[in-house]
Amino acid sequence: MPMNFRPRTHEEPEINLIPFIDVLLVILIFLMLSTTYSKFTEMQLVLPVADAEAQRDYAKEVSVVISADGSYSINKTPVAGRTLDALVAALTEGAKIGKDTVVVINADASARHQAVITLMEAARRAGLNQITFATQSSGNASAKATE
Repeated sequence: MPMNFRPRTHEEPEINLIPFIDVLLVILIFLMLSTTYSKFTEMQLVLPVADAEAQRDYAKEVSVVISADGSYSINKTPVAGRTLDALVAALTEGAKIGKDTVVVINADASARHQAVITLMEAARRAGLNQITFATQSSGNASAKATE
């Protein structure tokens, strides 16, 4: 019996990439269609520069003071509560001059950010859209710190 020593031809296994690409495209299309693109609203801010010589006196203004502990005072009159409704009522009472009244916020440097935001929301609800912040120059701050 003769021996057959012919080399066998091995077929190399071939990786078919077409089904893999099809599956990836289907997943990509699914993700593109199911993803929600939300657009966040941005607010343009122009930050004030503290300059003692450039301070203005407004003809119609309501002065609001926010102390370090978060209590409010409108036109040197303390506000009974710290709620939004109490602030709206006090601002409406203090701004009887008209809707073009400017709200001047004098907030203590260590006052909570939420106290200022609550006041700004109360001013918006009272119909007072012109708001400014009182600042002091760095020379006044260092003089007060040494006293």
